[in-house]
Amino acid sequence: MPLDRKILDGPYLRDILAQPQALQDTLQRFETPKELKALSLHLQRNKYKRILLTGMGASFHALHPITLELVNQGFTAFMVETSELVHYYNRLLDSRSLMIVVSQSGQSAEVVRLLERNRRRATVIAVTNNRESRLAKHADAVVLTHAGQEFSVSCKTYVSSLLALEWLASILCGKGWKGARRRLEKAVPGMQTYLASWQVHVDELTPRLADARHLFLVGRGASLAAVGAGALVIKESTHRPAEGMGSAAFRHGPFEMLGPNVFVIMFAGEAKTLGLNENLLHDIRTSGAQAELVGPESEFKPFQIPIPAVSVQPIMEILPVQMTTLALAALARREPGRFTLLTKVTTTE
Repeated sequence: MPLDRKILDGPYLRDILAQPQALQDTLQRFETPKELKALSLHLQRNKYKRILLTGMGASFHALHPITLELVNQGFTAFMVETSELVHYYNRLLDSRSLMIVVSQSGQSAEVVRLLERNRRRATVIAVTNNRESRLAKHADAVVLTHAGQEFSVSCKTYVSSLLALEWLASILCGKGWKGARRRLEKAVPGMQTYLASWQVHVDELTPRLADARHLFLVGRGASLAAVGAGALVIKESTHRPAEGMGSAAFRHGPFEMLGPNVFVIMFAGEAKTLGLNENLLHDIRTSGAQAELVGPESEFKPFQIPIPAVSVQPIMEILPVQMTTLALAALARREPGRFTLLTKVTTTE
């Protein structure tokens, strides 16, 4: 099916193509506030019993990589959606908790409710794109992203949040921010190179998705960021159902759905579980379903992404999903990314 460029050429596509600049702007304006340095010292000295990482939607999924990094450094850290934290985990909101709150707007209903419930008991580090937000003004330390205005579906703000969280992890873990900056800078040219061929990627994806009725995204470890956020943006931007889950979980039930109308996006992830993911990929294909690997060694060009450093892998992994949304929109002949029932900022919990 020929690509309908008039349908795709809109603010959502422009936001996708502006992602390298958003990363660059965020990197160039990073500051290490004295409050954040002090919190890092408190963390190293075991002042906090736990680290709570919270957000909603794509902001929540972006927390997977930093959570793993904190756990690997010996901290007790776990993720919980903000609404669940407010209503069911609120006993953890005390002076022994360090809370990392990610919200692009800093104004969503759940975040506002969390700040009211917390009453400054737990220490708050805010990661937000809005300096004037309620979250930024009520946090003990603020990490600002500089993604600029965004039309609808999270793309610029999502990758900028991932970058900011990786930078934050390096500070909290006492690794120093200069080395983190050098690693993170490698994401910009890699993303530019990939997005320069966006039209080719979408042209190749469109026929592969033409008969797909069920979409799954699966992965492990830090790739769960792209798994969760990817399924979300497909639903938001194309009105197509998509489900994201861990690779192992896919064998526990969803595997039974496999057939010619199923397309599985498999994230290669880190080397230690690559073999397990490749085994699953083989079994999915043997069942008669379509499946492609996302990673530097992918045989499918639209899913072949550069990974210049492990720390930028979660940032790069979302790009093939974005290309998938454009291909699905072309097939449906509808503008991608335009909300009909939602607004950019969710004001009702």
